[in-house]
Amino acid sequence: MRPTRPAAIPRFVGRFVVPALVAALFAAPLWFMLVGSLRPAGRPPPRTLELLPPEPTLAAYARLPELIPLFRYLANSALVVAVAVPVTVLVASLTGFGVRLLPPPARRRAVLALLAVLLVPVTAVWATRFELFRLVGVVDTYVPLLAPAVLAGSPFLVLLYVWSFGGVPDSQIGAARLEGAGWLTVWRRVALPQVRPATLAVAVLAFTFHWSNLIDPLLYLHSGDRYTYPLGLQFLRLLNPTDWPLLMAGCVVATAPCVVVFLLAQRILLDDDPLAALRSGGRR
Repeated sequence: MRPTRPAAIPRFVGRFVVPALVAALFAAPLWFMLVGSLRPAGRPPPRTLELLPPEPTLAAYARLPELIPLFRYLANSALVVAVAVPVTVLVASLTGFGVRLLPPPARRRAVLALLAVLLVPVTAVWATRFELFRLVGVVDTYVPLLAPAVLAGSPFLVLLYVWSFGGVPDSQIGAARLEGAGWLTVWRRVALPQVRPATLAVAVLAFTFHWSNLIDPLLYLHSGDRYTYPLGLQFLRLLNPTDWPLLMAGCVVATAPCVVVFLLAQRILLDDDPLAALRSGGRR
């Protein structure tokens, strides 16, 4: 039996132990929320960390549709996300590619302008946006909820694409132009396939924002049949603020889609890793 080399221990700690501890740190609140949702009705939250409640039950999940129109709210949120995420990716990628094509001085000015817009707090434009949407007559519709997607969601997403498109060589863009490709063709067939990780990151961030958005539905939606799930979860908290398992069940339902989307995106990124492909090819 070979003795363990001293250098292998730090490598093992850095490769497995540290990532496991970091993953446990981020997963602990999710587990605490899941365990809290399995407690019997009326039970207070545990005072100490517990792996499972004494008498686990799914009664809190069964009671959710009885208090709020759960499936209606989930369908409304899914509708907003299904429209907003592709629009956000499209606008952010086109804007980022346009900034990438600018000459270096103009590109720097555009990046500084995006950073300046990023520093403006969202609360500073709430009143102006509401008045604008009221004058247009789109209050109590999904238009105000989808409007951020038309503006790429956030300047940060545009900057992420600008940084990613910066890795596309000018020679490839120039060669495509010499072959007669238009700018949209260059964006779609040359630049965009090379920034797939950025596209996945933007899609996940846009999904998380629109799925968990509470302020915009609270400001603009008045009809109950149009409420999204975060707004319904807020009403659930007001209806029954002391039922801890019920509130935790509602939070689990709200968090689960974000966790699933993140895990799927991570799986796609790992499958798309060129180093992983080379390593697997070298073992054949």
